[in-house]
Amino acid sequence: MMNWLDLLSMHRLGSSEPGRVSVERSQFQRDFDRIIFSGAFRRLQDKTQVFPLQKAEFVRTRLTHSIETSSIGRSLGTAAGATICRDCDTGNLRPDDIGAIIAAAAVGHDIGNPPLGHAGEEAIRYWFTHSLVGQDICSQLLPEEAQDFSAYEGNAQGFRTLTHLEMREQYGGMRLTCATLGAFAKYPCAALVPVRPSGVAGKKFNFFCAEKPLFAEMAEHCGLIPVGPYAWRRHPLAYLVEAADDIAYLIVDFEDGQRLGLVSYEELESRFLPLIESDHAAAYVKKLDTPTQKSEFLRAQVIGTLVRKVSEVFAAHHQELLEGTLENPLTSHLDCAPALAELRERSTKVIYNNRQVVEIVAAGFEMVSGMLDILMPCVEEIASEARGVGRASYRARRVGAMFPPEVVPVQDEAWRESPYLRLLGVLDYISGMTDGYAVSLYQKMKGISL
Repeated sequence: MMNWLDLLSMHRLGSSEPGRVSVERSQFQRDFDRIIFSGAFRRLQDKTQVFPLQKAEFVRTRLTHSIETSSIGRSLGTAAGATICRDCDTGNLRPDDIGAIIAAAAVGHDIGNPPLGHAGEEAIRYWFTHSLVGQDICSQLLPEEAQDFSAYEGNAQGFRTLTHLEMREQYGGMRLTCATLGAFAKYPCAALVPVRPSGVAGKKFNFFCAEKPLFAEMAEHCGLIPVGPYAWRRHPLAYLVEAADDIAYLIVDFEDGQRLGLVSYEELESRFLPLIESDHAAAYVKKLDTPTQKSEFLRAQVIGTLVRKVSEVFAAHHQELLEGTLENPLTSHLDCAPALAELRERSTKVIYNNRQVVEIVAAGFEMVSGMLDILMPCVEEIASEARGVGRASYRARRVGAMFPPEVVPVQDEAWRESPYLRLLGVLDYISGMTDGYAVSLYQKMKGISL
């Protein structure tokens, strides 16, 4: 069974020295600050949440979604921390420290997402499994390396961003605490493993082969329970990060849908009021003047209700969480889970599958695949020339000149010899693009605009 003294580890990943303790900022607040001041986090302001390339000022982006998820997560973590600190040995840590861990993990939970969100992920997977170039390159890799790309995951890209791409001059990247990284890792296994964690924890994967040593270091310091090579049971706090994300996108996306006219206010009220279960809220909302004021009030009330209920579920399943045997998300154990499932189904029908969304997502799918069609052959030509095998074409050299130096480090022997590292470099470049930059670059590469 896991224990909280290990799970709340302040060890900074990749560092041999203990973190400096100060009165003005806890170690976990430092994690939060390092993430929000990073370039990767700032770029989320132009990355899709639901509505791609949307100009309406009130619609959420990945940046606002991440901040809102972090706010919900802080509340969840502090509420759950009251139970943890009351019943378990946590050293000198307080409930608000646990809230700070969840806030930091949640604010970075989407930091690895490629442009155009899940469509970008799907486009990358499709390219590596269906394009001739992608299949040829993957055939040169070890099976576990090839799986990193054929099952490509923004969660794994996120762990790589936090632990390698940002502050890349030092081993461990941002050197966040192991507690924060453990809470960040909702799917604590590699892409290809003999045994996956059971339940929702094994649904996806959270780190590439390149980051295996870093993830193993974090898992060891947190005392995560191994289930096989490079696979562990979840950190209990990862369930709270997942719940914060679930609450944010379920409730807030529906609010955005109402603001854009995809959902009527009447429907929003009919779905939100039963979740709140408050006669006072039902009476108060009638006093407000506009649908916008009403929907904002109801959204806040629903989130507050769900935070309270999820923290109660966390306390009720505390033992299972420490044993690593809870297989389903915390929100699935709520008494209102059926109503949330209906809300998710309705959102899928009228918001996520809205024609405006689908058209841009479909175009984005082709855009990401098209960039890989151009970039990967050029990188391979440059690497061959660097190894003394032939000469890169004029096209490849011109395209290569667009890359940041870290994407085509021709002086690095490991990069020259490893197609795996070259693939990672190109995906680091693409995943770091904002939606607008990706569209602009693709149009230039295809000669659509100059």
